[in-house]
Amino acid sequence: MTATSQRTLIFTLLAALMAATRINHFAPIPDASWAVFFVGGFYLSKSTRWAFPVLMALAVVIDYAVITRSGQSFWSAYCVSPAYWCLVPAYFAMWAGGMWLRRRNVANDVRSLGLLAASLVLSVCVCQLIAQGSFYWVSASVAAPSLAGWWQNYVRWLLPYMQTAAMYVGGIALVHALATSLSRGRALAAH
Repeated sequence: MTATSQRTLIFTLLAALMAATRINHFAPIPDASWAVFFVGGFYLSKSTRWAFPVLMALAVVIDYAVITRSGQSFWSAYCVSPAYWCLVPAYFAMWAGGMWLRRRNVANDVRSLGLLAASLVLSVCVCQLIAQGSFYWVSASVAAPSLAGWWQNYVRWLLPYMQTAAMYVGGIALVHALATSLSRGRALAAH
């Protein structure tokens, strides 16, 4: 498989995962968007110029379809405010975490697992800071914003987002480790 076809396959799988989970129509499964951007940064770092904007546009299109299909106007939906556009830097924080991890020459070892955990935790913390912080301070949804209220809201939602991202990224990392091991085994058997 060529590098281009490999990137295309990975991009397609990530886009499908985001579409299937962001819609939340088929089952109450958690949204994989944060994990998709993190994993995209890892596997598609050389294609950031096109892959990140296309995935970002897909996220907006999905949101638009879900909101309008429910009979609401996109622009008057609860989650859509001027802060909605802060999802671009929030999701790029996830992407940047994946890119950072990619540059660390990860392997199937404990060191790499630690790097994965550290980069994912930091990326989720920054993504949550931007996404939740902008919604809290910029949208009209919070009647009386305060520093204490913002912190309480940030902490309240951080763990669920961390768990969801870790679940998806952990599953993908497991598949990656198995595929890498199988590939190495085949290469050794061929020699």
